[in-house]
Amino acid sequence: MKSCAAVLVKCGAPLEMMDLEIPTLQEGQVLVQVKYSGICRSQLNEIKGLKGPDHYLPHTLGHEGSGIVVDLGPGVTKVKKDQPVILTWIKGEGIDAKGTVYTSGDLKVNSGPISTFLEYAVIAENRLIPIGSEIPLKEASLFGCAIPTGAGIVHNELDIKPNSTVAIFGLGGIGLSSLLAASAKGAKQIIAIDLEPAKLKLAQELGATDTLLFNGDTLNNIQTLTEGKGVDFAVEAVGKKGVMELAFQSVKDQTGLCVLAGNVPKDTKIECDPFNFIKGKRLIGTWGGRVKPDRDIPYFLKSFFPGNHPLAKLISHESTLDDINTLVDLLDQGKTARTLVRF
Repeated sequence: MKSCAAVLVKCGAPLEMMDLEIPTLQEGQVLVQVKYSGICRSQLNEIKGLKGPDHYLPHTLGHEGSGIVVDLGPGVTKVKKDQPVILTWIKGEGIDAKGTVYTSGDLKVNSGPISTFLEYAVIAENRLIPIGSEIPLKEASLFGCAIPTGAGIVHNELDIKPNSTVAIFGLGGIGLSSLLAASAKGAKQIIAIDLEPAKLKLAQELGATDTLLFNGDTLNNIQTLTEGKGVDFAVEAVGKKGVMELAFQSVKDQTGLCVLAGNVPKDTKIECDPFNFIKGKRLIGTWGGRVKPDRDIPYFLKSFFPGNHPLAKLISHESTLDDINTLVDLLDQGKTARTLVRF
């Protein structure tokens, strides 16, 4: 059995399309027919070689998606054949199966426990969340990374009250998911910040009370909007040194908390005035919003899907695997909210 895949052969070069032979499933592995895959900055940094030397080339990519279970390896009990599933990079319950090696002719192509830039993928059991057939697979793909991380930050890291003020830097999939969750929590003020006017307009539709076009006056503008106090919480979802530093400065003294979720190039260092810590400002990072997938993803599914929740608005671009390099370029230019590959 073969699978069409987009493979990273050389950092800094476009992904290459290949037909890969599917290997025999090992313990804890599941073969999934991928229906949708998200593309996020983590993959972009890998493609551009910004994560440091890549010792696994050539290899598959992608860590967020949805699909249908095709076959089960030994020991798998969490999912069954023909079952719809969410594919997530965040480890959950089940066997933490090793990665696999595909082949294309004489070429060996490495793959980790999860990859989603391919039509059929061998996935570790603990990277799958079974879902019901009533959940649309297109929107379900967002629950592999964007929503767990973005909404997870709000639910697991921030203590939002009705009078809370929140600034969200970067309106990609993670930032917009944080916005939706902060709005659902009833935050009094949500300031959305981005370079793209179209994404600021979308943020207003999704619950932002204020929007700011990122520029040299952004910090002053946040101070003006908060009567000189700063915000209670800041979420940085851009992955840029200067934005991280500004996000930390934007939170209020004594109780302000800034959460860094952006994916920066390897060896990037940020700078901050230590006196801000003495004034009580707090700065933390997050690993997938501290989500426990088998607990939190079903909760988010129930929270987001009842009624006419505007999840589809998070998806700004969608195309087939043949167009994946174009989608990657659009992400690199900051033009996208969440970008999907449709199989």
